[in-house]
Amino acid sequence: MNQPAVNSTQDPKLEQVMQSRVLDPNDYFESVVGPVLHIIGQFMGKSRVALSLPDPDTGELVMQTVYGLTVEQQKRGRYKIGEGITGKVFQTGEAVRILNVRDEPEFLDRVMGHGLEPVENKAFICVPIKMEKQVIGTLSAVCDIPDSKTLEEDERLLSIIASLVVQAVKLRDRALEDRKHLIEENLRLTEQLRDRYRPANLIGTSKVMSEVYQQIRQVSQSEATVMLLGESGVGKELVAHAIHYESNRANGPFIKVNCAALPESVLESELFGHERGAFTGAIKTRKGRFEQAHGGTLFLDEIGDFSPAIQVTLLRILQEKELERVGGDRTIKVDVRIIAATNRDLESLMEQGKFRQDLYYRLNVFPIHIPPLRERKTDIPLLCDHFIEKYNKINGKNIQRLSSSAIDMLMSYHWPGNVRELENCMERAVLLSQNDVIRTIDLPPTLQTADATHTKTEGTLETALQRMERELIMDALISTHGNMAKAAKILGLTERKMGLRVKRYNINPKNIRAKGYHTKM
Repeated sequence: MNQPAVNSTQDPKLEQVMQSRVLDPNDYFESVVGPVLHIIGQFMGKSRVALSLPDPDTGELVMQTVYGLTVEQQKRGRYKIGEGITGKVFQTGEAVRILNVRDEPEFLDRVMGHGLEPVENKAFICVPIKMEKQVIGTLSAVCDIPDSKTLEEDERLLSIIASLVVQAVKLRDRALEDRKHLIEENLRLTEQLRDRYRPANLIGTSKVMSEVYQQIRQVSQSEATVMLLGESGVGKELVAHAIHYESNRANGPFIKVNCAALPESVLESELFGHERGAFTGAIKTRKGRFEQAHGGTLFLDEIGDFSPAIQVTLLRILQEKELERVGGDRTIKVDVRIIAATNRDLESLMEQGKFRQDLYYRLNVFPIHIPPLRERKTDIPLLCDHFIEKYNKINGKNIQRLSSSAIDMLMSYHWPGNVRELENCMERAVLLSQNDVIRTIDLPPTLQTADATHTKTEGTLETALQRMERELIMDALISTHGNMAKAAKILGLTERKMGLRVKRYNINPKNIRAKGYHTKM
Protein backbone atom coordinates (compact mmCIF):
# COMPACT_ATOMS: atom_id res chain seq x y z
CA MET A 1 0.00 0.00 0.00
CA ASN A 2 2.99 2.31 0.15
CA GLN A 3 3.16 4.77 -2.70
CA PRO A 4 6.31 5.10 -4.83
CA ALA A 5 7.77 8.45 -5.75
CA VAL A 6 6.24 9.97 -8.88
CA ASN A 7 7.00 12.97 -11.01
CA SER A 8 5.32 15.96 -9.37
CA THR A 9 4.77 17.63 -12.75
CA GLN A 10 2.23 15.02 -13.82
CA ASP A 11 -1.46 15.75 -14.18
CA PRO A 12 -2.85 15.12 -10.65
CA LYS A 13 -5.67 12.85 -11.87
CA LEU A 14 -3.30 10.73 -13.95
CA GLU A 15 -0.86 10.62 -11.06
CA GLN A 16 -3.57 9.28 -8.78
CA VAL A 17 -4.52 6.63 -11.36
CA MET A 18 -0.87 5.61 -11.75
CA GLN A 19 -0.44 5.30 -8.01
CA SER A 20 -3.59 3.22 -7.59
CA ARG A 21 -2.47 0.79 -10.31
CA VAL A 22 0.85 0.26 -8.63
CA LEU A 23 -0.81 -0.03 -5.27
CA ASP A 24 -3.42 -2.59 -6.18
CA PRO A 25 -3.52 -4.21 -9.64
CA ASN A 26 -5.67 -7.04 -8.23
CA ASP A 27 -8.47 -4.59 -7.51
CA TYR A 28 -8.31 -2.66 -10.78
CA PHE A 29 -11.88 -3.75 -11.65
CA GLU A 30 -13.41 -1.88 -8.72
CA SER A 31 -11.80 1.49 -9.41
CA VAL A 32 -12.24 1.46 -13.21
CA VAL A 33 -15.36 -0.63 -13.84
CA GLY A 34 -17.36 0.77 -10.91
CA PRO A 35 -18.19 4.15 -12.51
CA VAL A 36 -19.07 2.40 -15.79
CA LEU A 37 -21.47 0.03 -14.01
CA HIS A 38 -23.08 3.09 -12.43
CA ILE A 39 -23.80 4.65 -15.82
CA ILE A 40 -24.89 1.34 -17.37
CA GLY A 41 -27.33 0.80 -14.50
CA GLN A 42 -28.90 4.20 -15.14
CA PHE A 43 -28.86 3.66 -18.91
CA MET A 44 -30.76 0.36 -18.56
CA GLY A 45 -33.50 1.97 -16.49
CA LYS A 46 -32.39 1.94 -12.86
CA SER A 47 -30.91 -1.54 -13.11
CA ARG A 48 -28.91 -3.37 -10.45
CA VAL A 49 -25.59 -4.36 -11.99
CA ALA A 50 -23.01 -6.67 -10.40
CA LEU A 51 -19.52 -7.93 -11.29
CA SER A 52 -18.87 -11.31 -9.63
CA LEU A 53 -15.47 -12.99 -9.36
CA PRO A 54 -14.33 -16.21 -7.68
CA ASP A 55 -13.13 -16.00 -4.10
CA PRO A 56 -9.61 -17.51 -4.12
CA ASP A 57 -10.18 -19.09 -0.70
CA THR A 58 -13.69 -20.57 -0.99
CA GLY A 59 -14.08 -20.83 -4.77
CA GLU A 60 -17.52 -19.20 -4.53
CA LEU A 61 -18.59 -16.41 -6.86
CA VAL A 62 -18.64 -13.17 -4.86
CA MET A 63 -19.95 -9.78 -5.90
CA GLN A 64 -16.93 -7.47 -6.11
CA THR A 65 -18.28 -4.30 -7.72
CA VAL A 66 -21.97 -3.35 -7.84
CA TYR A 67 -24.38 -0.59 -8.74
CA GLY A 68 -27.83 -0.14 -7.21
CA LEU A 69 -27.44 -2.65 -4.38
CA THR A 70 -27.15 -2.05 -0.67
CA VAL A 71 -24.17 -3.27 1.33
CA GLU A 72 -26.36 -5.98 2.88
CA GLN A 73 -27.55 -7.15 -0.53
CA GLN A 74 -24.01 -7.25 -1.91
CA LYS A 75 -22.83 -9.41 0.99
CA ARG A 76 -25.53 -11.99 0.17
CA GLY A 77 -24.39 -12.16 -3.46
CA ARG A 78 -22.39 -15.40 -3.11
CA TYR A 79 -22.94 -18.46 -5.35
CA LYS A 80 -21.31 -21.84 -5.58
CA ILE A 81 -20.20 -22.92 -9.05
CA GLY A 82 -23.31 -24.25 -10.83
CA GLU A 83 -25.66 -22.75 -8.22
CA GLY A 84 -28.49 -20.61 -9.54
CA ILE A 85 -28.35 -18.72 -12.84
CA THR A 86 -25.11 -16.90 -11.96
CA GLY A 87 -23.33 -20.09 -10.94
CA LYS A 88 -24.48 -21.89 -14.10
CA VAL A 89 -23.35 -19.06 -16.38
CA PHE A 90 -19.91 -19.27 -14.78
CA GLN A 91 -19.91 -23.07 -15.11
CA THR A 92 -21.13 -23.27 -18.74
CA GLY A 93 -19.75 -20.04 -20.14
CA GLU A 94 -23.11 -19.32 -21.81
CA ALA A 95 -25.04 -16.06 -21.33
CA VAL A 96 -28.60 -16.18 -19.99
CA ARG A 97 -31.37 -13.63 -20.29
CA ILE A 98 -34.73 -14.04 -18.55
CA LEU A 99 -37.66 -11.82 -19.51
CA ASN A 100 -39.46 -12.34 -16.17
CA VAL A 101 -37.66 -14.00 -13.26
CA ARG A 102 -41.01 -14.95 -11.72
CA ASP A 103 -41.29 -17.63 -14.41
CA GLU A 104 -37.77 -19.03 -13.85
CA PRO A 105 -37.53 -21.53 -10.93
CA GLU A 106 -33.72 -21.59 -11.00
CA PHE A 107 -33.53 -17.87 -10.23
CA LEU A 108 -32.61 -17.90 -6.52
CA ASP A 109 -33.73 -14.37 -5.56
CA ARG A 110 -30.84 -14.35 -3.07
CA VAL A 111 -29.91 -10.69 -3.38
CA MET A 112 -33.22 -8.92 -3.94
CA GLY A 113 -35.35 -11.04 -1.62
CA HIS A 114 -35.80 -11.20 2.15
CA GLY A 115 -38.41 -8.49 2.02
CA LEU A 116 -35.95 -5.77 1.02
CA GLU A 117 -37.26 -5.33 -2.49
CA PRO A 118 -39.87 -7.19 -4.59
CA VAL A 119 -38.36 -9.10 -7.50
CA GLU A 120 -41.59 -9.75 -9.39
CA ASN A 121 -41.86 -8.29 -12.88
CA LYS A 122 -38.10 -8.02 -13.23
CA ALA A 123 -35.83 -9.16 -16.05
CA PHE A 124 -32.41 -10.70 -15.48
CA ILE A 125 -29.31 -10.87 -17.67
CA CYS A 126 -26.09 -12.68 -16.85
CA VAL A 127 -23.07 -12.91 -19.18
CA PRO A 128 -19.76 -14.72 -18.66
CA ILE A 129 -16.45 -12.89 -18.52
CA LYS A 130 -14.02 -14.95 -20.58
CA MET A 131 -10.27 -14.70 -20.94
CA GLU A 132 -9.43 -16.73 -24.02
CA LYS A 133 -11.47 -19.92 -23.31
CA GLN A 134 -11.54 -19.66 -19.54
CA VAL A 135 -14.46 -18.11 -17.64
CA ILE A 136 -13.09 -15.80 -14.95
CA GLY A 137 -16.31 -14.17 -13.71
CA THR A 138 -19.82 -12.98 -14.54
CA LEU A 139 -21.55 -9.67 -15.17
CA SER A 140 -25.26 -9.55 -14.34
CA ALA A 141 -28.13 -7.07 -14.21
CA VAL A 142 -31.66 -7.02 -12.78
CA CYS A 143 -33.91 -4.48 -14.49
CA ASP A 144 -37.53 -3.64 -15.20
CA ILE A 145 -39.06 -5.88 -17.86
CA PRO A 146 -38.35 -4.46 -21.33
CA ASP A 147 -39.37 -5.88 -24.69
CA SER A 148 -37.40 -8.83 -26.06
CA LYS A 149 -35.40 -6.70 -28.49
CA THR A 150 -34.32 -4.28 -25.77
CA LEU A 151 -33.35 -7.18 -23.52
CA GLU A 152 -31.17 -8.58 -26.30
CA GLU A 153 -29.50 -5.18 -26.76
CA ASP A 154 -28.86 -4.95 -23.02
CA GLU A 155 -27.21 -8.39 -23.11
CA ARG A 156 -24.97 -7.21 -25.95
CA LEU A 157 -24.01 -4.12 -23.93
CA LEU A 158 -23.07 -6.25 -20.90
CA SER A 159 -20.99 -8.50 -23.16
CA ILE A 160 -19.05 -5.47 -24.40
CA ILE A 161 -18.34 -4.40 -20.83
CA ALA A 162 -17.33 -7.97 -19.98
CA SER A 163 -14.71 -7.89 -22.77
CA LEU A 164 -13.30 -4.67 -21.31
CA VAL A 165 -13.05 -6.34 -17.92
CA VAL A 166 -10.98 -9.08 -19.56
CA GLN A 167 -8.48 -6.49 -20.74
CA ALA A 168 -8.24 -5.21 -17.17
CA VAL A 169 -7.49 -8.75 -15.96
CA LYS A 170 -4.71 -9.14 -18.53
CA LEU A 171 -3.18 -5.88 -17.42
CA ARG A 172 -3.46 -6.94 -13.81
CA ASP A 173 -1.62 -10.17 -14.46
CA ARG A 174 1.21 -8.37 -16.22
CA ALA A 175 1.39 -5.75 -13.48
CA LEU A 176 1.62 -8.23 -10.58
CA GLU A 177 5.31 -8.95 -11.00
CA ASP A 178 6.17 -5.28 -11.48
CA ARG A 179 4.04 -4.45 -8.47
CA LYS A 180 5.92 -6.95 -6.33
CA HIS A 181 9.30 -5.41 -7.22
CA LEU A 182 7.99 -1.86 -6.80
CA ILE A 183 6.56 -2.63 -3.36
CA GLU A 184 9.78 -4.31 -2.25
CA GLU A 185 11.84 -1.36 -3.45
CA ASN A 186 9.41 1.12 -1.95
CA LEU A 187 9.49 -0.66 1.41
CA ARG A 188 13.28 -0.58 1.39
CA LEU A 189 13.36 3.13 0.58
CA THR A 190 10.62 3.86 3.11
CA GLU A 191 12.58 2.12 5.85
CA GLN A 192 15.65 4.15 4.91
CA LEU A 193 13.58 7.34 5.10
CA ARG A 194 12.15 6.34 8.45
CA ASP A 195 15.57 5.58 9.89
CA ARG A 196 17.09 8.76 8.53
CA TYR A 197 14.40 11.41 8.66
CA ARG A 198 11.79 10.70 11.33
CA PRO A 199 11.37 9.57 14.94
CA ALA A 200 10.34 5.96 15.36
CA ASN A 201 6.86 6.73 16.72
CA LEU A 202 5.79 9.10 13.91
CA ILE A 203 4.50 7.98 10.51
CA GLY A 204 4.65 9.94 7.27
CA THR A 205 7.06 10.95 4.52
CA SER A 206 5.22 14.03 3.20
CA LYS A 207 7.04 17.33 2.84
CA VAL A 208 5.14 19.00 5.68
CA MET A 209 5.95 16.15 8.05
CA SER A 210 9.61 16.21 7.01
CA GLU A 211 9.65 19.83 8.19
CA VAL A 212 8.19 18.71 11.53
CA TYR A 213 10.91 16.05 11.87
CA GLN A 214 13.55 18.68 11.16
CA GLN A 215 12.16 20.89 13.91
CA ILE A 216 12.08 17.96 16.34
CA ARG A 217 15.76 17.29 15.64
CA GLN A 218 16.62 20.94 16.13
CA VAL A 219 14.90 21.31 19.49
CA SER A 220 15.27 17.85 21.07
CA GLN A 221 18.81 18.25 22.40
CA SER A 222 18.09 21.67 23.89
CA GLU A 223 16.25 22.61 27.08
CA ALA A 224 13.94 25.05 25.27
CA THR A 225 10.22 25.07 26.07
CA VAL A 226 8.22 23.80 23.08
CA MET A 227 4.75 24.85 21.98
CA LEU A 228 2.87 22.33 19.80
CA LEU A 229 0.13 23.89 17.70
CA GLY A 230 -2.49 22.07 15.65
CA GLU A 231 -6.04 20.83 15.39
CA SER A 232 -7.44 18.11 17.62
CA GLY A 233 -6.41 14.64 16.52
CA VAL A 234 -3.23 15.54 14.60
CA GLY A 235 -0.89 13.72 17.00
CA LYS A 236 0.56 16.44 19.24
CA GLU A 237 1.15 13.96 22.06
CA LEU A 238 3.17 11.71 19.74
CA VAL A 239 5.37 14.66 18.80
CA ALA A 240 5.86 15.45 22.48
CA HIS A 241 6.92 11.83 23.06
CA ALA A 242 9.36 12.06 20.13
CA ILE A 243 10.98 15.23 21.51
CA HIS A 244 11.34 13.66 24.96
CA TYR A 245 12.80 10.35 23.81
CA GLU A 246 15.30 12.04 21.48
CA SER A 247 16.43 14.47 24.18
CA ASN A 248 19.02 14.19 26.95
CA ARG A 249 16.08 13.58 29.31
CA ALA A 250 15.05 10.33 27.60
CA ASN A 251 15.89 8.28 30.69
CA GLY A 252 13.78 10.57 32.89
CA PRO A 253 9.99 10.45 33.31
CA PHE A 254 7.52 11.67 30.70
CA ILE A 255 4.42 12.99 32.50
CA LYS A 256 1.35 14.28 30.69
CA VAL A 257 -1.61 16.32 31.90
CA ASN A 258 -4.80 17.05 29.96
CA CYS A 259 -5.55 20.51 31.29
CA ALA A 260 -9.03 20.68 29.73
CA ALA A 261 -10.22 17.49 31.42
CA LEU A 262 -9.87 18.73 35.02
CA PRO A 263 -11.67 21.51 36.92
CA GLU A 264 -9.51 24.32 38.31
CA SER A 265 -9.58 23.11 41.92
CA VAL A 266 -8.44 19.63 40.96
CA LEU A 267 -5.98 20.85 38.32
CA GLU A 268 -4.04 22.97 40.80
CA SER A 269 -3.54 20.01 43.13
CA GLU A 270 -2.78 17.74 40.17
CA LEU A 271 -0.03 20.02 38.85
CA PHE A 272 1.59 21.30 42.04
CA GLY A 273 0.66 18.66 44.63
CA HIS A 274 -0.82 19.26 48.09
CA GLU A 275 -0.01 18.82 51.75
CA ARG A 276 -2.01 16.69 54.12
CA GLY A 277 -5.08 18.57 55.37
CA ALA A 278 -4.81 21.28 52.68
CA PHE A 279 -8.49 20.73 51.85
CA THR A 280 -11.30 18.31 52.57
CA GLY A 281 -10.27 14.88 51.39
CA ALA A 282 -6.52 15.58 51.44
CA ILE A 283 -5.77 12.74 53.83
CA LYS A 284 -2.09 12.54 52.90
CA THR A 285 0.64 14.55 51.20
CA ARG A 286 0.73 14.09 47.44
CA LYS A 287 3.35 15.04 44.87
CA GLY A 288 2.09 16.97 41.88
CA ARG A 289 2.92 16.33 38.23
CA PHE A 290 5.79 18.85 38.29
CA GLU A 291 7.55 16.90 41.03
CA GLN A 292 6.78 13.58 39.34
CA ALA A 293 8.41 14.90 36.16
CA HIS A 294 11.59 16.01 37.93
CA GLY A 295 14.56 15.25 35.67
CA GLY A 296 12.26 14.59 32.71
CA THR A 297 9.53 16.20 30.63
CA LEU A 298 6.08 17.53 31.54
CA PHE A 299 3.56 17.62 28.68
CA LEU A 300 0.75 20.13 29.27
CA ASP A 301 -2.03 19.46 26.77
CA GLU A 302 -4.74 22.04 26.03
CA ILE A 303 -3.08 24.89 27.94
CA GLY A 304 -5.56 27.34 26.42
CA ASP A 305 -8.01 26.19 29.10
CA PHE A 306 -5.86 27.35 32.05
CA SER A 307 -7.63 29.69 34.47
CA PRO A 308 -5.96 33.07 35.28
CA ALA A 309 -4.89 31.82 38.74
CA ILE A 310 -3.21 28.72 37.34
CA GLN A 311 -1.51 30.85 34.69
CA VAL A 312 0.10 33.06 37.36
CA THR A 313 1.42 30.07 39.33
CA LEU A 314 2.70 28.37 36.19
CA LEU A 315 4.52 31.52 35.08
CA ARG A 316 6.34 31.71 38.42
CA ILE A 317 7.41 28.07 38.21
CA LEU A 318 8.75 28.59 34.68
CA GLN A 319 10.73 31.64 35.81
CA GLU A 320 12.02 30.43 39.20
CA LYS A 321 12.12 26.63 38.65
CA GLU A 322 10.46 26.14 42.02
CA LEU A 323 6.98 25.63 43.46
CA GLU A 324 4.94 25.26 46.63
CA ARG A 325 2.36 22.56 47.14
CA VAL A 326 -1.25 23.52 47.81
CA GLY A 327 -1.54 24.16 51.57
CA GLY A 328 2.25 24.15 52.04
CA ASP A 329 4.87 26.80 52.65
CA ARG A 330 8.01 24.88 51.70
CA THR A 331 9.73 25.81 48.42
CA ILE A 332 10.53 22.80 46.22
CA LYS A 333 13.06 23.01 43.39
CA VAL A 334 12.07 21.23 40.17
CA ASP A 335 14.08 20.42 37.05
CA VAL A 336 11.45 19.96 34.39
CA ARG A 337 11.29 20.58 30.66
CA ILE A 338 7.89 21.89 29.53
CA ILE A 339 6.18 20.88 26.28
CA ALA A 340 2.83 22.62 25.90
CA ALA A 341 0.10 21.98 23.31
CA THR A 342 -3.12 23.61 22.23
CA ASN A 343 -5.64 23.60 19.40
CA ARG A 344 -6.85 27.10 20.30
CA ASP A 345 -5.74 30.48 18.99
CA LEU A 346 -3.73 31.80 21.95
CA GLU A 347 -3.10 35.17 20.32
CA SER A 348 -6.84 35.71 20.05
CA LEU A 349 -7.24 34.68 23.70
CA MET A 350 -4.57 37.22 24.68
CA GLU A 351 -6.48 39.99 22.89
CA GLN A 352 -9.58 38.98 24.86
CA GLY A 353 -7.62 39.04 28.12
CA LYS A 354 -8.11 35.30 28.70
CA PHE A 355 -4.46 34.29 28.37
CA ARG A 356 -1.48 36.11 29.88
CA GLN A 357 0.90 37.62 27.37
CA ASP A 358 3.99 37.00 29.52
CA LEU A 359 3.06 33.32 29.93
CA TYR A 360 2.50 33.00 26.20
CA TYR A 361 6.02 34.22 25.43
CA ARG A 362 7.46 31.91 28.09
CA LEU A 363 5.77 28.90 26.51
CA ASN A 364 6.13 29.89 22.87
CA VAL A 365 9.94 29.70 22.77
CA PHE A 366 10.00 27.08 20.01
CA PRO A 367 6.61 26.62 18.29
CA ILE A 368 5.97 23.58 16.07
CA HIS A 369 2.86 23.47 13.89
CA ILE A 370 1.52 19.93 13.36
CA PRO A 371 -0.29 19.88 9.98
CA PRO A 372 -3.83 18.50 9.69
CA LEU A 373 -4.29 15.26 7.76
CA ARG A 374 -5.88 17.04 4.80
CA GLU A 375 -2.52 18.78 4.21
CA ARG A 376 -0.53 15.51 4.22
CA LYS A 377 -2.77 13.10 2.30
CA THR A 378 0.20 11.28 0.76
CA ASP A 379 0.80 9.88 4.27
CA ILE A 380 -2.64 8.23 4.42
CA PRO A 381 -1.55 4.87 2.88
CA LEU A 382 1.35 4.63 5.35
CA LEU A 383 -0.91 5.46 8.28
CA CYS A 384 -3.48 2.91 7.07
CA ASP A 385 -0.77 0.24 6.88
CA HIS A 386 0.20 0.99 10.47
CA PHE A 387 -3.36 0.93 11.82
CA ILE A 388 -4.29 -2.22 9.89
CA GLU A 389 -1.26 -4.02 11.33
CA LYS A 390 -2.12 -2.73 14.81
CA TYR A 391 -5.75 -3.84 14.77
CA ASN A 392 -4.94 -7.11 13.00
CA LYS A 393 -2.93 -8.08 16.08
CA ILE A 394 -5.55 -6.84 18.54
CA ASN A 395 -8.49 -8.57 16.82
CA GLY A 396 -6.75 -11.68 15.44
CA LYS A 397 -7.43 -10.65 11.83
CA ASN A 398 -5.28 -10.98 8.72
CA ILE A 399 -6.14 -7.97 6.57
CA GLN A 400 -3.52 -7.65 3.83
CA ARG A 401 -4.47 -4.57 1.86
CA LEU A 402 -6.90 -1.82 0.91
CA SER A 403 -8.72 -1.91 -2.41
CA SER A 404 -7.95 0.84 -4.91
CA SER A 405 -11.43 2.34 -4.60
CA ALA A 406 -11.09 2.33 -0.79
CA ILE A 407 -7.79 4.19 -1.09
CA ASP A 408 -9.37 6.67 -3.51
CA MET A 409 -12.21 7.24 -1.04
CA LEU A 410 -9.81 7.78 1.86
CA MET A 411 -7.73 10.18 -0.24
CA SER A 412 -10.84 12.17 -1.26
CA TYR A 413 -12.24 12.66 2.24
CA HIS A 414 -11.44 15.92 4.11
CA TRP A 415 -10.74 14.30 7.56
CA PRO A 416 -12.06 16.87 10.06
CA GLY A 417 -11.00 14.55 12.90
CA ASN A 418 -7.49 14.12 11.45
CA VAL A 419 -5.34 11.07 12.29
CA ARG A 420 -7.54 10.11 15.25
CA GLU A 421 -10.55 9.84 12.91
CA LEU A 422 -8.51 7.82 10.41
CA GLU A 423 -7.46 5.39 13.14
CA ASN A 424 -11.08 4.91 14.24
CA CYS A 425 -12.05 4.37 10.61
CA MET A 426 -9.37 1.68 10.14
CA GLU A 427 -10.30 -0.08 13.38
CA ARG A 428 -13.91 -0.30 12.20
CA ALA A 429 -12.88 -1.48 8.73
CA VAL A 430 -10.64 -4.23 10.13
CA LEU A 431 -13.54 -5.50 12.24
CA LEU A 432 -16.05 -5.42 9.36
CA SER A 433 -13.90 -6.90 6.57
CA GLN A 434 -14.94 -10.45 5.71
CA ASN A 435 -11.70 -11.40 3.91
CA ASP A 436 -8.14 -10.10 3.62
CA VAL A 437 -9.12 -6.90 1.79
CA ILE A 438 -10.69 -3.69 3.10
CA ARG A 439 -13.19 -2.42 0.51
CA THR A 440 -15.36 0.67 0.30
CA ILE A 441 -18.31 -1.15 1.91
CA ASP A 442 -16.18 -1.63 5.04
CA LEU A 443 -15.58 2.12 5.45
CA PRO A 444 -17.91 4.36 7.49
CA PRO A 445 -20.99 5.75 5.71
CA THR A 446 -19.68 9.31 6.20
CA LEU A 447 -16.87 8.51 3.76
CA GLN A 448 -19.15 6.94 1.16
CA THR A 449 -21.25 9.94 0.18
CA ALA A 450 -20.62 11.68 -3.11
CA ASP A 451 -20.60 15.08 -1.42
CA ALA A 452 -17.99 14.02 1.15
CA THR A 453 -15.62 12.52 -1.42
CA HIS A 454 -16.41 14.75 -4.42
CA THR A 455 -17.03 11.69 -6.63
CA LYS A 456 -20.36 12.45 -8.31
CA THR A 457 -20.78 10.55 -11.56
CA GLU A 458 -20.80 12.78 -14.62
CA GLY A 459 -20.94 12.17 -18.34
CA THR A 460 -22.75 9.86 -20.73
CA LEU A 461 -22.30 6.13 -21.26
CA GLU A 462 -20.19 6.83 -24.36
CA THR A 463 -17.80 9.14 -22.51
CA ALA A 464 -17.51 6.65 -19.63
CA LEU A 465 -16.60 3.85 -22.06
CA GLN A 466 -14.07 6.10 -23.78
CA ARG A 467 -12.56 7.01 -20.44
CA MET A 468 -12.28 3.34 -19.53
CA GLU A 469 -10.72 2.47 -22.91
CA ARG A 470 -8.16 5.23 -22.45
CA GLU A 471 -7.36 3.91 -18.97
CA LEU A 472 -6.76 0.42 -20.36
CA ILE A 473 -4.49 1.75 -23.10
CA MET A 474 -2.54 3.82 -20.58
CA ASP A 475 -2.11 0.79 -18.31
CA ALA A 476 -0.86 -1.35 -21.18
CA LEU A 477 1.67 1.31 -22.19
CA ILE A 478 2.79 1.77 -18.58
CA SER A 479 3.32 -1.98 -18.10
CA THR A 480 5.38 -2.14 -21.33
CA HIS A 481 7.26 1.13 -20.62
CA GLY A 482 5.76 2.79 -23.69
CA ASN A 483 6.24 -0.08 -26.17
CA MET A 484 3.33 0.28 -28.62
CA ALA A 485 3.72 -3.20 -30.19
CA LYS A 486 3.75 -5.02 -26.85
CA ALA A 487 0.86 -2.93 -25.54
CA ALA A 488 -1.20 -3.72 -28.66
CA LYS A 489 -0.54 -7.45 -28.14
CA ILE A 490 -1.72 -7.26 -24.53
CA LEU A 491 -4.94 -5.57 -25.57
CA GLY A 492 -5.55 -7.90 -28.51
CA LEU A 493 -5.29 -5.04 -31.04
CA THR A 494 -3.38 -4.68 -34.26
CA GLU A 495 -0.58 -2.11 -34.21
CA ARG A 496 -2.60 0.00 -36.65
CA LYS A 497 -5.67 0.07 -34.34
CA MET A 498 -3.40 0.77 -31.39
CA GLY A 499 -1.87 3.72 -33.22
CA LEU A 500 -5.30 5.12 -34.07
CA ARG A 501 -6.48 4.90 -30.47
CA VAL A 502 -3.28 6.45 -29.11
CA LYS A 503 -3.74 9.32 -31.55
CA ARG A 504 -7.43 9.61 -30.69
CA TYR A 505 -6.72 9.98 -26.96
CA ASN A 506 -3.66 12.25 -27.40
CA ILE A 507 -1.33 9.82 -25.60
CA ASN A 508 2.42 10.23 -26.04
CA PRO A 509 4.04 6.79 -25.47
CA LYS A 510 7.55 8.24 -25.64
CA ASN A 511 7.02 10.05 -22.37
CA ILE A 512 5.84 6.99 -20.45
CA ARG A 513 8.46 5.68 -18.04
CA ALA A 514 8.58 3.13 -15.28
CA LYS A 515 8.17 5.71 -12.52
CA GLY A 516 6.03 8.34 -14.17
CA TYR A 517 4.51 9.53 -17.43
CA HIS A 518 3.03 12.51 -19.22
CA THR A 519 0.14 12.73 -21.63
CA LYS A 520 -0.84 15.51 -23.94
CA MET A 521 -4.20 16.57 -22.58
